[in-house]
Amino acid sequence: MRRVSRTPTFEDVREAASRIDDAVLRTPAWSSDRLDAAVGCHVVLKCENLQRAGAFKIRGATNAIRALLGTGATVRGVAAHSSGNHAQAVALAARENGLPAAILMPQDAPEEKLAATRAYGAEVVPYDRYREERTTLAAGIAEERGFALIPPYEHPDVIAGQGTAALELLEDAGPLDALVVPVGGGGLLAGSALAVSAIAPATRVIGVEPEVADDARRSLEAGSIVHVPTAPTICDGQQAPIGELTLAVFGPVVDRVVAVPDDAVRAAMRMLFEAAKVVTEPSGASGLAGVLRHGEDLGLHGARVGIVLSGGNVSPERFASLVEGA
Repeated sequence: MRRVSRTPTFEDVREAASRIDDAVLRTPAWSSDRLDAAVGCHVVLKCENLQRAGAFKIRGATNAIRALLGTGATVRGVAAHSSGNHAQAVALAARENGLPAAILMPQDAPEEKLAATRAYGAEVVPYDRYREERTTLAAGIAEERGFALIPPYEHPDVIAGQGTAALELLEDAGPLDALVVPVGGGGLLAGSALAVSAIAPATRVIGVEPEVADDARRSLEAGSIVHVPTAPTICDGQQAPIGELTLAVFGPVVDRVVAVPDDAVRAAMRMLFEAAKVVTEPSGASGLAGVLRHGEDLGLHGARVGIVLSGGNVSPERFASLVEGA
């Protein structure tokens, strides 16, 4: 297993953009007058729900695998742990680079994410996210098989790859007063912080996470990792604990991290569908939920706000059940 401890830089984000250019989509920067009126500010959506494998995760997974292969090292395969989107991304990136993949996934992960990961050719190894420690289990799988471990966020090449989404948005949308980013383990927030601090330092960076998994907010305020027990939330993609590396990268840049309840996420999913004709999974809509819930407190009224829609991997049945009555 290859261990990497260096801190990523903006130059790594630039290199990642070139390395993965042929493997990812430059997703739209989308606006809607109706959405602006409902939210009270001018919103520019970065539609990573339309990305390959359905989420931004393909950026980091592809960059990490290609960077590893570029070292000339012998790579027998890759292993990962994920609630779903990183799993699909690693499975697809591994297949496209001729490598087998073994992915540790929670037993209660959405069925559509489990099925998609297998469809991309990966072996899925189930575990209990509330009783078992996934990092140790995944490391064991990698060690046993001689595979390289591709973490979902605690890796400089993964963080740099995720940062390319914010880089594109800043290039395509023009000046933004704020960039709002969903937070799980912090890879997307860390990569976004690298991009913003380098090319748009006047833009505020705001993270959004579920109320029951608000370790990023607590950790940012404390200046060190604060552990929060894993608890059920519809935002399955944001249940991961914040990382030491990701906190070190985004901590000096991020203005605030706010937390939202599941009901606010449901309302945001419905608003995106009705006002912008956009479908997201719960985690993908949490950024908008944060603006709706905390926009006044954050001083976003009338501002120009970029929001990353991080993923769209949700079945029609689950989407309908979540937004009904929201």
